Amino acid sequence: MVLLGAGAVWSLVTAAAHDGRPEGVLLALLAAGAGYASGRITGALCPVAAPAAAALAGLGLAVGMPHLAPGPQFATPLGHAGATAALLVLATGAACCAAWATPAPAARLALRLLAAAVVVTSAAVGSAAGALLGCGVLLGSLAAGRAHRRGPVLAGLLLTAGAVGAAAWALAGNVLPDGLTAALEDRLSERRIRLWQDALHLAGRDPALGVGPGRFGELSPAAGRSPLPDGKPHSAPLQLAAEQGIVGVVLLAAAFCWVLYVLRRSPRSAPVVLSAGAALTAVAVIAAVGDALSFTTVSVGVGVLAGLATARPITDGASGG
Repeated sequence: MVLLGAGAVWSLVTAAAHDGRPEGVLLALLAAGAGYASGRITGALCPVAAPAAAALAGLGLAVGMPHLAPGPQFATPLGHAGATAALLVLATGAACCAAWATPAPAARLALRLLAAAVVVTSAAVGSAAGALLGCGVLLGSLAAGRAHRRGPVLAGLLLTAGAVGAAAWALAGNVLPDGLTAALEDRLSERRIRLWQDALHLAGRDPALGVGPGRFGELSPAAGRSPLPDGKPHSAPLQLAAEQGIVGVVLLAAAFCWVLYVLRRSPRSAPVVLSAGAALTAVAVIAAVGDALSFTTVSVGVGVLAGLATARPITDGASGG
């Protein structure tokens, strides 16, 4: 609650300083908080059924609402497709959590098949990122059954997310080797790299406060020249750096660290915790290079999965892992 409150207050401070529009940030924070509370409650009451239902809901949203939001869509490679991939990854993680939560072998097999079906569906709907990262979550969940200590694994997940975020920042700053830069630019598109460069330039104008929430689109030359402008740099860390300064980036990083910390202390078993951690890290990776967290459905899904994985089941309040 402290981190959510700090994020809300800081968005209002930066908006007041530069006549910004904090509504999107406030909505995302509210959605994540509501999702987390819902996950904690339903996870305590129905530790198997709740994550299974969440997996089906995420799959249904990703397939039934492929654009997730009205307006211009960036399908290549990770525009609104990033949000679709994030939902599919969250659905895979929820199904894996449900599989580890049930003691019944038949139910566990069925839920793992559900997770595999989500991965296959990701490929079928054209979400390469969702299929690749979902496959990683599924394999990581299977391997989690042999993990004796969750701390080192969660630390590795933190380093993974940090490395991807740092790579995006380095690419925007043009400090990577030319060959690697060219390879990444081919995959991410020149337009996306220019948006990132604009975000880094705007962050340098006012590192403390940024240019104000919601103002990237009107100040970015690359966004203005885009045939389908959506006002986003398609990278959560760089967007916060540009619009809310270094404090905004620190608050985002602190929120992710807090999620991994509460997973470390969760009363749920290690396989459940590590499955959720892998899925949430995959979403963090998508958000670092795509526009995922701007979608309310993704923010809610992140909160729900974190809540499910940290809930203390009423029927087994003394269980640990």
